[in-house]
Amino acid sequence: MKIAKIVLASCAVLTLAGSASLAQQATTGTGMVTIVDRISGTVAIRPTQSGTVGANTGGAATMFKLKGPSLDDVHAGDNVKYSATETDGTKTITKIEKQ
Repeated sequence: MKIAKIVLASCAVLTLAGSASLAQQATTGTGMVTIVDRISGTVAIRPTQSGTVGANTGGAATMFKLKGPSLDDVHAGDNVKYSATETDGTKTITKIEKQ
């Protein structure tokens, strides 16, 4: 009976640890800044499309919140490289730099 309790407790711990790591997904990318809202601390970035001949537009712009970096050096129309995380459906930029 003790072994069964230990196994079940171990499974519960592994399940919780696994779901916590899946809740936060990191992404990196490049794109063009389309909207900068300094009041709410958000920025919209349209991803850069590469590898397609004849295409001149990327995908739809995605809104991100900022956590850490400042929006002082970023303006609409800038091409940027960024790192972001997504937690519970909220996308947050952790690093952004002009290209």
